[in-house]
Parts: sequence; C-alpha cells; structure tokens
Amino acid sequence: MGSARSFVTVAALCAVVAQPVVAQDKQLVARGKYLVEGPVACGNCHTQRGPDFRSLKKGVLAGGHPFVEPGLFESYSRNITPDKDTGIGTWTDAQIIRAIREGVSKEGETLGPPMPFFMYNRMADDDVKAIVAYLRTVKPVHNEVKASAFKIPLKPEPAAKGLPAPPKSDKVAYGEYIATALAHCLDCHTPMVGPVSDQANQKGAGGLEIAVGPVTLRTRNITPDKETGIGSWTDAEIKRAITQGVAKDGRKLIPLMPFPYFKNMTPDDLDALVAYLRTLKPVSKKIEPNPTLQALMKKK
Repeated sequence: MGSARSFVTVAALCAVVAQPVVAQDKQLVARGKYLVEGPVACGNCHTQRGPDFRSLKKGVLAGGHPFVEPGLFESYSRNITPDKDTGIGTWTDAQIIRAIREGVSKEGETLGPPMPFFMYNRMADDDVKAIVAYLRTVKPVHNEVKASAFKIPLKPEPAAKGLPAPPKSDKVAYGEYIATALAHCLDCHTPMVGPVSDQANQKGAGGLEIAVGPVTLRTRNITPDKETGIGSWTDAEIKRAITQGVAKDGRKLIPLMPFPYFKNMTPDDLDALVAYLRTLKPVSKKIEPNPTLQALMKKK
C-alpha cells in the first residue's frame, strides 16, 4: 500500500510540474506565431510570389523566391519548413537561431542578402526562441531550392548578445526594436550605398532599389520630413499604409511591403512603431515611383 501511495503521489507531482511547462510551451509557440505571421513576416521572403507580387498560398515558408541584383548576387530564399530533406527539419534550435541572427547555416556556410542578419542580430533570445518553436509546428513542405550565388564578399555577424527587448512601457525604445530587430523596416527604407556614415544620415529616407520581377521598386521615405516623408501624415494614415498598403493620397503601395503580415500586428506594437518613426531625423528626399509598377498596380 505504501508503495502504491508513493507512486500516486509522485505521479500527481509530475502532473502538477508538467502543466506549467506545457503552458509555457504554448505561450512560446503563440508568441512565435505572432512574430512569424506579424512583424517579422518571414513568409514575405520565404514564400514564392505570384504575378500580382503577393505571396502564394501554396508552399508557405518553403522558400524559392528569387532576389536578383545584377553583378552582385542571385539569391533564393531558403525552405524554413521542418522538412527533413529540403528544409530545417534536421537542424537544432541553436543552428536555426545562429542562421537567423548571425547568418551561418547548419553546415557552417556564411549566408547572404537579402536576409537582414545585421538587424536580426539584435533580436532578443526570448523572441528568436519563440520563432523557432513556431517553425517546428508548421507543415513540412518538400521543396528543393536552387543554390544562391554571390559575387560579393560575405561575412557572418558577431555572436548575438540576445539581450531582452526594451520594456513595452518605453514606447519609442520598443518601437525601435520592432523597426530594426523584428520588422527590419530600416533595412529596406535606408539606401545601403556609400559609406556607413552616409547611410546613418539617410536612415529611413528610402530610395533603396529592389528588383521585383522585371521591374524595380524604390522604397519610400519614412522619415518625418513634411514634404517628402511622412511628417504630414496622421498616425492613422501611417498605420493604414503599414497594414493595408494604402498611401496618404489613397494610392496603392507595392505589396513587396508585407501588409498581409503587418495587419496582424497588435495595436500596441503599431503605436510603438509609429512613435519611433516620429523620432527619426527628417530627411528631404523625394522618391519618384516607378511608373511601370504604378501602371501594373492600377490593373490589380
């Protein structure tokens, strides 16, 4: 009888301990799902696109979308589903985290652009672990992706510090964390040419050219400049542009911007992001839209 009672007691204790662990796992996966399908928008690059420039519903996160910069690189996004042959199914958590934040593959290969490792390098441990936890739960998709080719030198990022994200109570600081370490807004909306000092002075000023199929997209100026940026936009207009792809004047924006993902962002995160964008140095820089892209958008 004593042994039976002991067994029951131990089993009961194990059940009590297991419940918080299961709850923590669910919370981690839920956070990862929010990040992947929200601000980090992994599927925006790791899913192939249709003729309307939007991500296809088939092969989500299975990679294969081309990013071509003539003379620099021909890059194909990786399959980040848990497929064991063509995805990350055999990678350890640590290997996936290193790839995200430091740009090094399971095999030790240095990965290249357009993955913004230099911004993801700042991602908090809790958030990157949540992303990995969620990626483990998505449907494996067998998709062999063409190898990327780079004509530029590649180097990994330094070991990530994994510092905690700023408290959400500090709206501007948390907004900066979203704009860099998560949504990497400043990666696309800053011209990555010339000396680093010049890039710092052009933070958020747009003008980066990105190939979208046969045409080229020029990113918008998102600094608070009133004439050429978003200085005269209301918070609601900025949020509409981020989540719906509609400019202040009602014009449709190009869906390389991940509106379908950003629409899942919480009101608090959107508030923080806008609050941070308001603090950027205003830069007077008019970005002329690509007329071919605008014509195509009117047909959509």
